[in-house]
Amino acid sequence: MTEPIVIVGAGQAGIRAAETLRKMGWEDPIIMYGDEAWPPYQRPPLSKKFLAGELEEEQLLLQGEAFYERNAIEFIPGSRVLEIDPAAHQLDVSGRDSPLKYSKLLLTTGCRPRALAVPGADDTRLETLRTITDVNRIRGKIEHCSRPAIIGGGYIGLEVAAVLQGMGKQVTVLEAQDRLLGRVTSPEVAEFFRKLHGGHGVDIRLNASVIRLETRGKETMIVLDDESEVAADFMLVAIGAIANDELARQAGLHCYDGIMVDELCKAAPDIYAAGDCTRFPLPRYGRSVRLESVQNANDQARAAAQSMLGEGDPYNALPWFWSDQYDVKFQIAGLSDGYDALEMDGDPETGSFSVSYYRDGKLIAVDAINAARAHMMARRTLA
Repeated sequence: MTEPIVIVGAGQAGIRAAETLRKMGWEDPIIMYGDEAWPPYQRPPLSKKFLAGELEEEQLLLQGEAFYERNAIEFIPGSRVLEIDPAAHQLDVSGRDSPLKYSKLLLTTGCRPRALAVPGADDTRLETLRTITDVNRIRGKIEHCSRPAIIGGGYIGLEVAAVLQGMGKQVTVLEAQDRLLGRVTSPEVAEFFRKLHGGHGVDIRLNASVIRLETRGKETMIVLDDESEVAADFMLVAIGAIANDELARQAGLHCYDGIMVDELCKAAPDIYAAGDCTRFPLPRYGRSVRLESVQNANDQARAAAQSMLGEGDPYNALPWFWSDQYDVKFQIAGLSDGYDALEMDGDPETGSFSVSYYRDGKLIAVDAINAARAHMMARRTLA
């Protein structure tokens, strides 16, 4: 028996890597540490069906207890890896009296919500959403609120806005940029979603930068950079995420907005990384990227597991994403940033259309809005 393969981080990437290692024939120990009390679970439903009360906690779990027993995966919840010693191939872990030796190490530490850095941001009505615990706490607050405000007009912010509006709340979305979804799509698609939410009664405020929060009795006044104010009795901050790369930095690994890995998911000798915490080269787009998506967590974790066993190929998967808002399914294939031309197929007024993005005459991405066939065709073409 060799030293175990240790996986730090018990999310989508962590469990997919463990599963792949067993399928490939690794018979020695696998230990997976997670800092939450829950075993690996799905995060996308947190801002949608789980927040709306349409799913129970157990329905989010990616695997049941039998999976870990059957595959001899030692999952240790509620634990934190405190330090990595790459030279000694060992870890310091909370609750252990002595360091843990490893043969290979996989970091799947994920990311965390970006905090709102303004005066008054310690307001107890202000929340972020990333975990089951977050949503359970948020549910208790939104039950009694009537005027929630969402700070940030990206995926999470708009999904939560749709859920809260469906509960009969008077929702305001504050976006600092001049359009919604600024990091992921074109102005044309952003305008469709502005109209969609506006049509459902959501108050969308663009170019609305928050400069401070002021608690006034049962409400908080959100003060914007033009000194206008928005009253709210609940606030969600959804302004992006930060890679959890502190542990890797402590170990001397190269990090820049994520743990830097090569095309085989390697960060250092016998240390690999995968998922939201990772910045990696993506040859099909000719640059390094950090992606927060289920697709990348699954595909990169499998690639990392293969590399740990010496059987990996360079990772070059096609990114794809999705978002559900009201009765609209928004699906993205590829990365559209840097496009110089686009083509629209269908009419946004009908609620079903797609947008193809090109750079130097080459298709690089497709957005599909209630157009599942266009999304699948795009994935095949781009792949």
